[in-house]
Amino acid sequence: MKAFGKSQQGVLLLEAMIAVLIFSLGILAIVALQAASIRTQGDAKQRAEASYLANQLIGRMWTDRGNLAGYAHNAAGAFSCDSAVGTSATSANASLTTWLQTVSATLPNGTSGAQRIVVGAGNLVTITMCWRAGNNTRETRRYEIATQIAG
Repeated sequence: MKAFGKSQQGVLLLEAMIAVLIFSLGILAIVALQAASIRTQGDAKQRAEASYLANQLIGRMWTDRGNLAGYAHNAAGAFSCDSAVGTSATSANASLTTWLQTVSATLPNGTSGAQRIVVGAGNLVTITMCWRAGNNTRETRRYEIATQIAG
C-alpha cells in the first residue's frame, strides 16, 4: 500500500492546475464574446442612425416635391463608398446641406462626399450613405434605400 500512495503524490496538484487552465480558457472566451457583442451593438446603432437619417431626408423630399431635382448629390459618374469616405462635397440646396451636416456629425467619417442621392426617372430616389465603422478606418459601411416620391 505504501508504494501505491507514493505513486499518487502530486495528482491533486495536477488536477487543480488543469481545472485552473480550463476555468481560465472559459473566462477568456467570455471576454472575447463580450468584445464581439460590443462591436456588433455599435455597428447596429450606426445602421439604425443611418436608416433614421435617410428616412428623415425622404420626409424632407416629400414636403419639397417641387424641388426634388435639387436634392441630387454626387449623382453623376461612378460612386464607390471606399473612395468617397473622407471627401467632402457641397450642395446649393439649404435643406440638403443641413442634412449632410447632421450626417457628418452623427456617423463616424460620414462626410458629405460619402453620401449619394440620385433622383431618377419617375421620381425614383436612391439614397446611398457611407461611413467607416468606429476607429477602424478600413471597414466601410453602406446603407442604401430607394423610394418613389409621387409628383
